[in-house]
Amino acid sequence: MNSPAAQGLGPAHQPLNFLLLAITYLLYFGQLGVLVPYLGIFLDGRGFTSADIGNLFAVITLSRIIGPSLWASLADKTGRTAVILRAGCLLSALCFISVFSFSGFWGLTLSFGLMMMFWTAVLPQLEVITMQSVAPTRVSYGKIRLWGSIGFIVFTVAVGKALDIFGSEIPVIVSMGILSALFVASLFIRQPGRQRGTEVSSGSILHYATRRPFIIFLFSATLLQVSFGPYYGFFALYLRDLQYTGQQTGLLIALGVAAEVGIFLLATRLINRFGVWWLLMVCMLCTSARWYAFASFAQYSWAVIAAQFIHALSFGLTHAASVHFIHRFLPAQYHSRGQALYISVAFGLGGALGNYGAGQLWDQGANAELTFMLAAIIGLIGALVLLGCRPGQMNHSVAVRV
Repeated sequence: MNSPAAQGLGPAHQPLNFLLLAITYLLYFGQLGVLVPYLGIFLDGRGFTSADIGNLFAVITLSRIIGPSLWASLADKTGRTAVILRAGCLLSALCFISVFSFSGFWGLTLSFGLMMMFWTAVLPQLEVITMQSVAPTRVSYGKIRLWGSIGFIVFTVAVGKALDIFGSEIPVIVSMGILSALFVASLFIRQPGRQRGTEVSSGSILHYATRRPFIIFLFSATLLQVSFGPYYGFFALYLRDLQYTGQQTGLLIALGVAAEVGIFLLATRLINRFGVWWLLMVCMLCTSARWYAFASFAQYSWAVIAAQFIHALSFGLTHAASVHFIHRFLPAQYHSRGQALYISVAFGLGGALGNYGAGQLWDQGANAELTFMLAAIIGLIGALVLLGCRPGQMNHSVAVRV
């Protein structure tokens, strides 16, 4: 078996570049492993109410509506994927510095919102560079992407333990260090040269995005992200109020991501065996059951552990099936814009609505059970929405039948 160097491939296809890509994934998702679970605890420590926390989450999540399409369009037009990646890392770090200067709601909202705006430039470009780099080699994309999940687990557990020792300010301190390291790592990543014949055609994807299966898919996916609002914004606070330690909270969150890693290894076979529609239906129903378990049995550690295993379906398998659907449903020249639309509407709009609603209902934890119960109902509605189209309309490519 010849090495990349022996095959005459460039620096982007060498082991050193693969190592740098793995480190970048580790740091990127490590940052998510700090902020997603613990931003609520940081804001609570600053004296914010649950309504303030929900509102702040909603505002910064709105940047995911604008950011993905903006950066995807810029990358398509310029071909400077690595430059946009580095700019995103640098501007994210620079914006985050202001967190240490502000203490009020709007100041912190501006800091986190701008950071998130530039943060949306990082992952899509990283995915593109990684796929292009491994394409002519025998290196598996999954083996590189796996380090992102490892980074999430490591930093979630570590910061959970650090919370018990250093207090609620530690998440933003660790985040600043991660963002700085991420920018340094991005400076050394090499982007493969653009090959002839790979330019995408211009044009609108509305012809496909307004078709019934895609609308049903996007509506259901948006409801799923709405249901995640209490989990993303208040899960760590919820467990703290139930007398779980910071370390226990970190381990429980990491458990969900570990289960997600396992399902990614099986996703392709499951999709080929059962099809997209049936997997999305099962995942939505199981997610609804997960939120119900949090609402009714979160005082029992065994129930929380069991519910966290469902994260493999709530996020891992749902995401894999969704990416597969978009890839099959849309023509190749619309894949990147289709992914951007999915992220903008489902994660941006849906996430913002979920965070805002959870913040309004939470009431310093007094309505925690009610909030998770409503999330369970929303998840169930998302499953029922899928009944609006037949399984075969999602399970097979329809882009060619126009």
